[in-house]
Amino acid sequence: MAKAKKVAGGWGALKSSMHFLKRESFIKGNKTLFKMNQPDGFDCPGCAWPDPKNPAATEFCENGVKALTYETTRKRANADMFALHSVAEMAAWDDFELEQQGRLCEPMRYNTETDHYEALSWEDAFELIAAEMKQLDDPNQAIFYTSGRTSNEAAFLYQLLARKFGTNNMPDCSNMCHESSGVGMSETVGIGKGTVQLDDFEAAESIFVFGQNPGTNHPRMLTELQSASKRGAKIVSFNPLVETGLKNFLHPQHIGAMLSNKATPISSHYYQVKIGGDLAAIRGMVKYMLEQEETKGGIIDHAFIQEHCSGFEAYAEKVKQEDWDFLIAQSGLSKAQLIEAAEVYIQTDSNICCWAMGLTQHKHGVANIQEIINLLLLKGNIGRPGAGPCPVRGHSNVQGDRTVGITELPAEEFLQRLDKAFNIQSPREHGYSVVHAIKAMAEGRGKVFIGMGGNFASATPDTKLTFQGLQKCNLTVHISTHLNRSHVIHGKQALILPCLGRSEEDLQAGGKQCVTVEDSMSMVHASNGSNKPATNTLKSEPAIVAGIGKALWGNHEINWDELISDYDNIRNKLEEVLPAFAGYNEKIKQPGGFHLRNSAAEREWNTSSGKAQFTANEVPDIQLAPGQLRLMTMRSHDQYNTTIYDYNDRYRGIKGERKIILLNKADMNDLGLEENELVDITSHATDGIERKATGFKVLSYDIPQECAGAYFPETNVLVGIDESAKKSHTPMSKFIVITLARTFHQ
Repeated sequence: MAKAKKVAGGWGALKSSMHFLKRESFIKGNKTLFKMNQPDGFDCPGCAWPDPKNPAATEFCENGVKALTYETTRKRANADMFALHSVAEMAAWDDFELEQQGRLCEPMRYNTETDHYEALSWEDAFELIAAEMKQLDDPNQAIFYTSGRTSNEAAFLYQLLARKFGTNNMPDCSNMCHESSGVGMSETVGIGKGTVQLDDFEAAESIFVFGQNPGTNHPRMLTELQSASKRGAKIVSFNPLVETGLKNFLHPQHIGAMLSNKATPISSHYYQVKIGGDLAAIRGMVKYMLEQEETKGGIIDHAFIQEHCSGFEAYAEKVKQEDWDFLIAQSGLSKAQLIEAAEVYIQTDSNICCWAMGLTQHKHGVANIQEIINLLLLKGNIGRPGAGPCPVRGHSNVQGDRTVGITELPAEEFLQRLDKAFNIQSPREHGYSVVHAIKAMAEGRGKVFIGMGGNFASATPDTKLTFQGLQKCNLTVHISTHLNRSHVIHGKQALILPCLGRSEEDLQAGGKQCVTVEDSMSMVHASNGSNKPATNTLKSEPAIVAGIGKALWGNHEINWDELISDYDNIRNKLEEVLPAFAGYNEKIKQPGGFHLRNSAAEREWNTSSGKAQFTANEVPDIQLAPGQLRLMTMRSHDQYNTTIYDYNDRYRGIKGERKIILLNKADMNDLGLEENELVDITSHATDGIERKATGFKVLSYDIPQECAGAYFPETNVLVGIDESAKKSHTPMSKFIVITLARTFHQ
């Protein structure tokens, strides 16, 4: 049985941090820690939680320590290492073993005759890429993938490279996480970003947290939740699992609390909603509110709705027709619980709603987000202090990458400005998102794949199909800091291009450079690496993009050398394309950077109606066949996205395991399964293709009946390529219909 720990942070976080500092690079990592998330330092390569105006000297968390130790590690995945191990051998390693080889050191090319990667020069690497791209029959046979770690400067050059080449095929990690948030909010409030800033957490009277595990995925958020709890704000959490970080938090950097071992309770209310039941739960809250409005009045903000909203009458009528028994059954919560949650919302004046992947990675992911917007609009909780929607992004610059043009669906105004700034003709045809890129490669329509960071092979759904697609490519190129699964699932030709880490010094012809990132709350700030690079053969991401561009076209139409000689030149061009960045180079000199204007936060609604939109989506009727379960994928605590730091999940009480599945004890009894028994998991996608993950250990856990949890990327194989959210195409990684069978041992 796995049992959640009672307290997040505390001595366990300190012990874990020291373990990773010692294991990877104690001296170098320890020194650099104090430059992380500082105005004159570098931005943590982990999550996108914003920095406070006056950061502490220790403005980092346990996850930040892990990320930094991986950058500053003494281990090297150099040419000697690749000479010792064939690709077939490395492909048999698990994800932890792959990344444990350390930092990549020089460009590597796959040799089909020897099945080994071998070193080559940067010039030869760029020429090979250019030669393959020039041989394509159609620019749309090239695919340019982006990870959220990529800086604004690198991302801007990357999208320029793709559009100069003639394609909008720019899938990115946002397609797999908060795409549902962007679509849902754009349709309803006219912008795909959250409206709150960090100061709003100090003014909120209640904070609702949906489908999010900040203790593991955004640990610095716990500082704000702790402060809110201490001043009496209500924190209401909806999550199928009891997550330790949402229960109690002991700040490992607060000496007094640590010595007294006194933790702060976080959630005042905790509701274990069924997987996929959040929309029904919120609809139940709204139904109660509207019923109270009819009998008592004073519940909703009629003046705000009248002035700023459209569609309220149709939505209210839809809610009125909802059946309470249906909402209760779909949410997995009682009517009393739904009323209790609604009363918290009613009785507090300023409300923030936060969410993450637990809401977005469903068939009805967009509808989930729009129901949160409905809830906020009822009381005018957008565009005033202490209130608003807060999608918490999972990677440090995933929001910034989208802002500067990484999208398969570019706006016409953006393309016109880009064309004018660089004297090019950008394509107008919509490009591939992640799921469409996988299909294109698998069908032979995608022939060159370039990945700017990330680990495409492990991050994506339908693992078998993804692997087949990558292996069909004429060329796969990965710009990376560490060896990962994508390097051993390669095309007919393959390159690994090693790049600088966020903490490392970036020297170009014009001297030392800084890059910029945008956090979850639209703050744009500089990031200055100071460590000596792992090797002198590394290039920065902007320099790698420029090298490809120069190999394709020279410096005649676009002077790539000039752009990267001083990144101010890139930012000047970015200003021309995006007026919101006016004064870019001066503004990033300010401590903390600058805030990008948010139209919805100022109650300017850039929607089709010109107003904020209530949306009357259907509550899905999610019924399973006998013996079926609904599986959600999740991270362990020693994991960041697809990077596996170790085999432990401290907060859930799991040690030395990754191939586990968490089940309700009653479901185990019904299925005749015993604790620690091994099972094979079969998913049941609508395409009828059988997908299996084998040999998973059963652990009982505090999770609702008919629900299950398991780690990704091990269970990504179960997500069908067509199992994605309506409108956003986000893979349904949080709702996989499965059955279990005992593992058969021969």
